Amino acid sequence: MNFLEDIFAKLERAANAPVLQEARELGLAAVNGAELRALIESARVFLRNAGLAKGDRCAVLAHNSIRWAAADLALAAEGIVAVPLYARQAPRELAAMLRDAAPKLILAGDASLAEAIRAEWSDAPRCVTFEEIFASPAGTPEPPVSLADSDPVKIIYTSGTSGEAKGVVLTAGNVNFMLGCTKQRLDQLMRGHSGTERVFHYLPFCFAASWIALLTFLSRGSLPTLSMDLNRLQAEMQLAQPHYFLNVPTLLERVRRGIEENIAKRGGAIAKLFGSARTSWFEQEAGTLNRFGWMWLGIARAAIFPSIRKKIGANLKALICGSAPLSRDTQMFFGMLGIQVLQVYGLTETTAICTMDVPGKSEPGWVGSAIPGMEMKLAENQEIIVRGPNVFSGYWNRPQETAKVLRGGWFYTGDQGEVNANGNWRITGRIKNLIILNSGHNIAPEPIEEKLLKAIPGAQQAVLIGNGRSYLVAVVTGQVQTTEAQAAIDQVNGSLPHYKQVRAFHIEPNVLTVEGGLLTANGKLKRDAISAHFTAQLGMMYREKSA
Repeated sequence: MNFLEDIFAKLERAANAPVLQEARELGLAAVNGAELRALIESARVFLRNAGLAKGDRCAVLAHNSIRWAAADLALAAEGIVAVPLYARQAPRELAAMLRDAAPKLILAGDASLAEAIRAEWSDAPRCVTFEEIFASPAGTPEPPVSLADSDPVKIIYTSGTSGEAKGVVLTAGNVNFMLGCTKQRLDQLMRGHSGTERVFHYLPFCFAASWIALLTFLSRGSLPTLSMDLNRLQAEMQLAQPHYFLNVPTLLERVRRGIEENIAKRGGAIAKLFGSARTSWFEQEAGTLNRFGWMWLGIARAAIFPSIRKKIGANLKALICGSAPLSRDTQMFFGMLGIQVLQVYGLTETTAICTMDVPGKSEPGWVGSAIPGMEMKLAENQEIIVRGPNVFSGYWNRPQETAKVLRGGWFYTGDQGEVNANGNWRITGRIKNLIILNSGHNIAPEPIEEKLLKAIPGAQQAVLIGNGRSYLVAVVTGQVQTTEAQAAIDQVNGSLPHYKQVRAFHIEPNVLTVEGGLLTANGKLKRDAISAHFTAQLGMMYREKSA
């Protein structure tokens, strides 16, 4: 039984039970198994009437919703290759990906998204809205078309941090393998739990990890609650009351800062106790905790931490985090509160996942061990290479690019890393992100950027620049005071060799955004674009220091 047949069987068994719901201002709007299956069949009727058949490509441009899930499952059930796109991405970038994918049809969540594509691409293929798609009467439920392991089911475009986005072709075999891995890990996490397994989900389904999460939830019979407004995340989480949910480091860092700032504003005995307990927690990790530290931790666990946990999520068993390395201190911070953070590492090309933390056995600062059934090792320059059933079949219409990364049966990730004696991995940087000074020194920017973010009060982002230059400079975003930034950078520099020290910096009050073209669709830094954007500021920093 493949992943799609398994999900359809689950929906049939849950005909009268809620299987997917949306968080709205007035409460939760759910569909049961029979209702979701009816939506899927409506979309299948529309797709057939539109002339699409197995092997055709169809783009999906929409925000997360029950209808997105139904459309995606309908495409898979017809054997149509879905090309999901990020609804917040610039229309110019979306049009470039659409031209590359050459879909036969574009499904848009609403009329405004459809119009944005038509305005940018006058020769675009037919573009229809979800309203049109789901207006079709549902046909008699039919089994999905037969899918061989080698059949493509998705083309997901990579973020394109250092160039044009590429379409990653994922097959039914990739998905079948990956869902077996994710379900097994969640079985471990939820062992002993009875009743409905609740999940909250806010990450866009157009990203590989988010899509795999959706399929995992449906195939496990969980009840996912979809976020419908990122400005209401806390209220929506309270509605969902999840046992776990998928996160990116940015959100967890924001939650941590919010907790610490709120405690600091309260002041008094609570703030002192919290500070003492936090210090004691980190001393415990370092093996230097004394008996007074045990006392502070014990009091905080009884008097403060339970109320904080309740505000984050009373039922939480774990926060699952991926897409970028999470600060070790932040992972430990949530552990102090009694909430384990499980890290996941992977790329679109590996069907989203290479490593996953084992529940109850995570090591702060590490992203878990390789998933069973695949191999990981280090190649030249500490580059991580992997092979296994999760590795993609190639880039869409890019044989040369495919040949560069698929060599000798191994996928060359472009990530640098290390592995410890327990088999857990740490990601240390990107090969392509290496800064090479004109002195010949090679510098991975990520570890220094993490130190700067931790040290500079109010910093939201830190970007190291210096390729081909004689020294490093930094762009720091957020409401940051110059004197505090300088003091923090001096502190960080004190722990670094001379060639890794930051010699100048520019403070940018406005954070870098996807809409501004300086972040990728999943929030990663577009380093070349950032350097170009701050050309004038870089010129001043280098001239001033060289004068």
